[in-house]
Amino acid sequence: MAAAERTGDAELAARVIGVYDVPAVWTRVDDPDAARTVVRAAERVLARLPEDAPETVRARLLASVAVESRGDALAEGALPRAADPPGGAREPWRRRAQQAAAEAESAARRLHDASLLAFALNGTFLQSFARCGQAARRDATGAELVRLARTHGLLGPEVLGRLIRVQALAGLGDLPGADHQATAADHLADRYERPLARVFTTWYRALRTTLATPADLTATEAAEVTEAAYAEAVALLPTCGMPGFATGLPALTRLAPVVRAGALPAPEAFTEADWGPYDPWVRPLLLLGDARPDEAREALRTAPRPPHDLMAEPMWCLLARAAALAGDPVLAARAAAVLGPAEDQQAGAAGGLLTFGPVAAYLAEAREAAGG
Repeated sequence: MAAAERTGDAELAARVIGVYDVPAVWTRVDDPDAARTVVRAAERVLARLPEDAPETVRARLLASVAVESRGDALAEGALPRAADPPGGAREPWRRRAQQAAAEAESAARRLHDASLLAFALNGTFLQSFARCGQAARRDATGAELVRLARTHGLLGPEVLGRLIRVQALAGLGDLPGADHQATAADHLADRYERPLARVFTTWYRALRTTLATPADLTATEAAEVTEAAYAEAVALLPTCGMPGFATGLPALTRLAPVVRAGALPAPEAFTEADWGPYDPWVRPLLLLGDARPDEAREALRTAPRPPHDLMAEPMWCLLARAAALAGDPVLAARAAAVLGPAEDQQAGAAGGLLTFGPVAAYLAEAREAAGG
């Protein structure tokens, strides 16, 4: 990519960058430096493209920007604090990425280019996290990807579309629908040797054990089933090659049953936990569990807002509970406003990995703490 850009031929560089279109279903990049390199190169080339450059070349560059800018990969400086009022003007990288996604999708539809549209829809999906509670929108994107892929014989986009639907349908509580998509993704993974798909479907099936417990199991038996399912899922992480996905997840799976029960985490149970990127939003609860309320309030005061990604809702739920328990009405009100659109969902289920329980429970706590 760097060599192509050094030639001074903007169209050649654009074609090289545009080839970088590996389907992406997880919303945290594995290598932020590489993502920034791709986006900066794409933006430079876009500025230099001649007016008569093929529209498909320009659209691929825009889709690259949208895909590689997912989450906060392109954040410029410190993130706003969670307690701060929303302000898109302070996060221009998000606006640029969302605009790139919209323009790429629009161009692909005008051009009737199936492969380009699949790439653009991947960008649309990854830029669909501006607000919580958008699982239905993402399910529609996944469904379109599946239809497009089956019509035009596009294997990667079909796997991507089905995995998007697994996540979204789980978030919407449609477990039979999510089961169907997971089975279809597994079939494609086995037939065409796409092993990474199995990582996501294995995690979904672990999540499912917490969302739908068989009636014939005792509480102890159900807990054992869930523990075994998550042990299988966690065992896939060291070799999956996706650090943006894997880091911090084992600790979150251990935290999930604690917060679902409405309890605080016992310090001794998590002394060696690696929270990875989730540390700022877990830490206030850990401090409260260690009877350190003043430190918890300070951690809440300085906590950045959670990324706009698949883990936004569960992280906001952790902040909502900690704010309620620590007596922070400002952050509690902010969390309640953010989580409102997801009130009918399970906290985290739309990521297809785990759940902290009904969002409605955290909303009730936050609203009460905020004064109604």
